Amino acid sequence: MRHDMHELAELRSLALHREISRRLQGEGWIVERALQRVCEAQRAGRIHPEYAEAWKAWKALLEGPTAALSCAIEDPGERGKALRQTTPFTFVVPPRERWRIWSRSRTQWETGR
Repeated sequence: MRHDMHELAELRSLALHREISRRLQGEGWIVERALQRVCEAQRAGRIHPEYAEAWKAWKALLEGPTAALSCAIEDPGERGKALRQTTPFTFVVPPRERWRIWSRSRTQWETGR
């Protein structure tokens, strides 16, 4: 059976963002820091025009209710995929934990579970 590496990347991204969503609950500093990162990138002009709309969407989500933010980052559909490609949450999950999440995702992907 041949596996699609894009499928694996999306599975890993979704699993990572589910963990981020879990951590958002009661941790307002995470949202504040992500919003700060988005605003700083916009002010500094560090956003490629191709991703400008996604960063605007992130800003709106980060300024809204946490429940809507969690739903958006866990969305398995096209909107969720697009948002996760430009995530401002790269700081939330430390590298060792990220690798554990990625490893579990790969095992699930390889076994078809």
